[in-house]
Amino acid sequence: MRSQVPRIRCAREAFLLAVLVAGLRLSVSSCLTAWVGISVPTRSARRFPSLRSQISVSEVKTEVRGEQGTESFRRFFLDSQSQEISPWHDLPLTTEVKGEYWMVTEIPKMTKPKMEIATKEPMNPMAQDIKKGKLRDYHGPIFWNYGYLPQTWEDPSVEHPELKVFGDNDPVDVVEIGTRAHVQGEIGRVKVLGSLAMIDDGELDWKVIAISKDDPMFAELQDVADVEAKLPGVISGVREWFRWYKTPDGKPLNEFGFDGQAIGPSQTVEVIEETHDAWKRLRSSAGGKLWIGKS
Repeated sequence: MRSQVPRIRCAREAFLLAVLVAGLRLSVSSCLTAWVGISVPTRSARRFPSLRSQISVSEVKTEVRGEQGTESFRRFFLDSQSQEISPWHDLPLTTEVKGEYWMVTEIPKMTKPKMEIATKEPMNPMAQDIKKGKLRDYHGPIFWNYGYLPQTWEDPSVEHPELKVFGDNDPVDVVEIGTRAHVQGEIGRVKVLGSLAMIDDGELDWKVIAISKDDPMFAELQDVADVEAKLPGVISGVREWFRWYKTPDGKPLNEFGFDGQAIGPSQTVEVIEETHDAWKRLRSSAGGKLWIGKS
């Protein structure tokens, strides 16, 4: 019996040590969470496959699958570990500078294929739009870089209080008016200058007007008044291009709210914030036909 005492004592001490370590881990985790908002994961912790909060935009790359110019074409977005991410839900909206946001380019300037993120497909890759079984192209090139703001959504169930139309069920569009043609899938910093409230087939489809951080005119343009003064004809050009671009298909002219006038950057920021809140609501919902990272 005497020879078993050390074994019992060692086992008891090992057990007490394990309890102490576990308690310290719990304490450290609680303190970190309370002090600086850091959460120490446990082995049982799980997360959605999407909406990653620590994506580094500079490390994101894209990968083409399928053949360009066919229905099989997809451009997927990958993080630094080559894991698929959603360019709608995982990329950040805001930068550290007020009034500057991240834009994803779908259609580079002077091109015609109507590329867009596939909001209903898993991981939301980029694809060419299809209408009536055919790949969709503009009838002429678009003269600006065209894309969208991540983490935004124009809610089709919410009516604009003044324009009395509902959202178009897509992220907010961006028209970047700089001189350089972007690359398809490029993620770039842009400054918001204003926006046009386009009404397409009875749906509100905001067109945010922006300028890239690396553009020579970036420092000179602060709002739509500056655009009118230093780049005359650009605002009206954007408006009229989007007013007429569907007419070759027999569609009526698109309309614009606010008598076709562009609203300024402060009002546009309010639109972005509202659509960001709508996106948050979408993420907390079942998503309907949209892929939101829960399936």
